[in-house]
Amino acid sequence: MGVREDGTEDGAVQEGGAIQPAAAKRTGAPVWARKSSLVLIIAAMALAAFGSTTQTWLTVHLDPAQLGQAVNSQDGLRVQGSKAATTVTALALVALAGGLAASIAGRIARWIITAIIVLASAGIVTAAVTVMADPLAAAQGSIAAATGITGSSVQVSVSAFPALAVVAGILLGLSALLIIPAGRYWKTRTKYDAAAAGAAEGPADEIDSWDRLSRGDDPT
Repeated sequence: MGVREDGTEDGAVQEGGAIQPAAAKRTGAPVWARKSSLVLIIAAMALAAFGSTTQTWLTVHLDPAQLGQAVNSQDGLRVQGSKAATTVTALALVALAGGLAASIAGRIARWIITAIIVLASAGIVTAAVTVMADPLAAAQGSIAAATGITGSSVQVSVSAFPALAVVAGILLGLSALLIIPAGRYWKTRTKYDAAAAGAAEGPADEIDSWDRLSRGDDPT
């Protein structure tokens, strides 16, 4: 590394009378804005919401005389989240697909995807809260299928999985909102970007033009 006539070293810049290394000017994306980290968080929250629906959300304690043969009178009737709140399963899959699509989408598409994921997360939270607020209504379909009786007044206990779905839905929505500011640090790789980058590097000869055509780029 050499020294210039003004006393600064090569690779250094001078701002406001202060000499700063050139490396300090080159800053990467923050941790929260890294594409891999953000997509992984969104996928993890969507999978957490989806996974919660595979577990028991409600346990219905019925009169043994009302129980079907397939229901254990000691454990009660167990209702999975996929039956108590069917929309949570579908919305979690939508959010998962949206998070993966955001990693390859352009700027405008990321706005649309963000809105979809936020709406999906709001639906997850709303559905889970509804089950927690009125578990008997959420279990009526399973009760009718097991006993053939509807509108019966029974005791229903709620597990921790609906609350887990609420937390996952909230974190999912917050993570989705970070897509827009984080997208400024993401590089969109398209054939047009590749062509622009090639043009910036300098004129291409015939061989380079054929190579770029074989990759699907337009050298013109």
